[in-house]
Amino acid sequence: MTKSGITIALALGLLSACSTPPQRPATSAAEQPAATQGGGYLAGDGPGADAPANLDSIPDAVPKPEPLHRYANRPYSALGKTYTPLAAPGNYKERGSASWYGKKFHGQHTSIGDTYDMYGMTAAHPTLPVPSYARVTNLANGKSVVVRVNDRGPFLHDRIIDLSYAAAYKLGYVNQGSAEVEVESLVADGNAPVARPVEPVKVETVAATTVMPVMPPDRAGNVYLQLGAFREQQGAESFLAKMRAELGDSGKDIVLLQQGGLNRIHLGPYRNADDARRAADVLAGKLGFKPFVSRH
Repeated sequence: MTKSGITIALALGLLSACSTPPQRPATSAAEQPAATQGGGYLAGDGPGADAPANLDSIPDAVPKPEPLHRYANRPYSALGKTYTPLAAPGNYKERGSASWYGKKFHGQHTSIGDTYDMYGMTAAHPTLPVPSYARVTNLANGKSVVVRVNDRGPFLHDRIIDLSYAAAYKLGYVNQGSAEVEVESLVADGNAPVARPVEPVKVETVAATTVMPVMPPDRAGNVYLQLGAFREQQGAESFLAKMRAELGDSGKDIVLLQQGGLNRIHLGPYRNADDARRAADVLAGKLGFKPFVSRH
């Protein structure tokens, strides 16, 4: 999974790289400029012009016991799905697609308040405890890195992890934008991080059969589509940054609205509910779920 609170981010990173036709991945720092001329990343994102010359020698993250973040490990919803983070590291291994995020979110906050460093060995994951550590292996070339998971995301395109630029570079897929990987959660020094008590949080979800309350009549500029809802503002801000990166060309504002005890991410405004519903139909194919109409 920036960024005033990324992968998260959207949670959230909190957004994600777009696929492009495969190119030969760079294999040394000397080949780094090739990645800046194209590659699988969002418009406005990318590796940056001042990448260190020693990317290959950046050390992996070293697992160590850390307290779990008090808020970022609570259940949350994003893009129509509800995620329940794991209570402790270990006992997790999954194969799937990985993306990466770079300069667009460099220097912004992750979902646990860290400053995102695209040249650090970090990652965003929807459900691994934060912070925790994971080994990520590129199944195409066997390269492996250890990263510190300190953000939420990705939430689009069925990708299971969003790596920093440096981590993706070391795995050899910055030019492709994504790669098939294996992610394995690591336990630090044989002991799980110290877990702080986490109070269960009821997360609002909206199913297709949910009966929505009667809304006030349409007014100019008051009709929006809801993309996600978060109990904690930091997670919402992370997801907001990712949605602005993903949907920034929609011609609509993406805003954070505090309403009903939740921090809601809304897209709009639309002239009326019918226009919003038509837009939701279009977005359903891109987001993998259909946003619902909300009126301010």
